[in-house]
This record gives sequence, C-alpha cells and structure tokens, in this order.
Amino acid sequence: MHAALPMFPLGAVLFPGMQLPLHVFEDRYRSLVQHLLQLPEQRRNFGIVAIREGYEVGSHGMQSAHRVGCEARLAAVRSHSDGRYDIGVIGRRRLRLLEMDTSGPYLLGQVEYLDEPEGPGPALAAERALEVFAAYRAALGQARDVPDSDHPGQAVPLSYSLAGVVALTLRERQELLECESASARLALLSSMLVDELAAMRAVPSLPATELSRTAWSPN
Repeated sequence: MHAALPMFPLGAVLFPGMQLPLHVFEDRYRSLVQHLLQLPEQRRNFGIVAIREGYEVGSHGMQSAHRVGCEARLAAVRSHSDGRYDIGVIGRRRLRLLEMDTSGPYLLGQVEYLDEPEGPGPALAAERALEVFAAYRAALGQARDVPDSDHPGQAVPLSYSLAGVVALTLRERQELLECESASARLALLSSMLVDELAAMRAVPSLPATELSRTAWSPN
C-alpha cells in the first residue's frame, strides 16, 4: 500500500508503539503541525525517518535519510505564543520512503507500508530475548516492566517494546527497525544485549547510558 505522507526527519529512530515527545520550532515543521491540526484526530499521521547525514535543523539541514521509518500519529499538542509546539507522538507502523518532495511548506514523502511477519520460531526468539533483557536489566540495577509473550501473535509488539526501552545507538536502532521479521529483530536484539553484557563485565563502569526513558504504548 502506497501513500503520500508529511515527513519529519529526526536524529532518532521511532518504533511502532513507541511514545516520543518532540519540540517543534523550525518553520517547516511548524507548518507540518499546523497542517495536521486541521485534520480529524484519527488522520493526524506523518512519517518519521532517521537522518543518515546532516542535521534536523539549520540552513544545510538533512542531507540524506534512512529509507525505513515509522508512521507516527500526533497524540498531544501544546502550542506556545511564539509559534513553537511541544507535541507527543505514538509510532504506528513501519514504512519505506520511496521519494521525498521538498518543494512545499513541509516535506512530503511517497511511502509504502511494510508487513510485520513474525518469522520462524517467534516464541523461542521471544523467550530468549526476555531472558537476555532480564539479565541486562539486572546488570544495570534497574526494573522495567515489559509485555509478556505468552500468547501467539505477540512477538511483533514485544520486539518493538524491548527495542524501544534499551539504550542503543541510532545505527543499532535502525538495524532493528529494518529487520524483516519479529523473530529476526528479537534475535538481533538478544545478540546486541549479550555483547553489551560482556562489555559491562569487562569494564564494570559500563554502560554510561540508562535504559531509554521513552515510553511504549500498544495503541
């Protein structure tokens, strides 16, 4: 399924189900928010893609973006008297950016939405990922609730909820987003966490980062 979607390149990766706060101050993205506010709430969707080269703001701005991103829904808005916005968004579904039109008041992308197969052995992949995540969480001395995976069909949201709360680099998050199935995503995340645990044992002061403070929502 193809669609035209306003686009918001970011120096971050958004996963389906993930909640993300954004501060909007650049003219192009103010125009995007103003456009969304004219639509019914259930249609206030736009695309977020991670920036590959360049910056979110400034005269030069983004030079290139990753092609796989996430559709977001505008869920909360607070406007300021000077035209800035504080907004809250929720990731909805993965997309692939096919082309970008930069001629309008805001970026407009032609996108296709991506399927979400579980892949082979989703229950085993989920069990392994939860086991490694529990060890990682214990090593950090932190507690964080995560969805269980007792029922068939939950590997996909579980893969995103775990990916969304672990402290990872943008490159690692993008790799997880681009995985072709939930099983592959859970397996890759398990591998990343095993490597992180090994590094933490070798250098006890690692990691310097905490679990991501970004929330996750099943809606």
